[in-house]
Amino acid sequence: MPEGHTIHRIARDHTKLLVRAGPIEVSSPQGRFAPDAALVDGADLRRIEAYGKHLFYSWSTGHVGHVHLGLFGKVRVHLGADEAPVVGEVRMRLHSARATIDLAGPTACTIGTDDERAAIVARLGPDPLRRDADEAIAIARMAAGRAPLGALLLDQRVLSGVGNVYRAEALFVNSIRPTRPGRECTPDELRAVWDTVVAMLRQGVRDNRIITIDRREFIVPRGRHRRGEATYVYHRDRCLRCGTPVETVELGGRACYFCPFCQPA
Repeated sequence: MPEGHTIHRIARDHTKLLVRAGPIEVSSPQGRFAPDAALVDGADLRRIEAYGKHLFYSWSTGHVGHVHLGLFGKVRVHLGADEAPVVGEVRMRLHSARATIDLAGPTACTIGTDDERAAIVARLGPDPLRRDADEAIAIARMAAGRAPLGALLLDQRVLSGVGNVYRAEALFVNSIRPTRPGRECTPDELRAVWDTVVAMLRQGVRDNRIITIDRREFIVPRGRHRRGEATYVYHRDRCLRCGTPVETVELGGRACYFCPFCQPA
């Protein structure tokens, strides 16, 4: 599942192609989204907003679109005014004078109201990448948690946008074992975890890929890289920093990587 930096990058890049680009042709080649697409077909797109792992599209009709990519959602961009051929099962197609954007396999793709958007956001914790994020709320929710911090970081009600890679790497950087309950961490430790997540996610938006290692300490692979080449412990056999064999523990339904030496119990 894409982490928050990917969603914010999509919002930023697609804003340039769709917002203030004139009327947008909205369709559903697959057919499942057709009734909703008809509500905004030919309307102007006023804003694309990212919140955690959710995308919201504000239309001139007053409608608000909602997209959650989930595990299998993919976005394809075709630049230029010419509409590209449909490839595969496309749930939603957005076509402007600048580009054609296809969405396939999302968990959610609907057209609703601003009240429905507000209801979704109300269920989410602060998004570290948003300017309006209240870090005190996220820290308080982590501090009150009986669950392991590694599970709390994946709980989108605690804070939103963090996925499996960033939770493992943020905990490693702060020498916290993933199984340690949130309530047993100090306020300074939790604030440091929040700050680390913010910095990593922002770097991910800039790089358009996940690189969590310190560029002053290690060489960053050029171009595309395999999983584990630009991380300390995630998807590694051995800790990049000390060489200790990396271990995993299942938290939040996912395997969380950690170094038993750098992250003592």
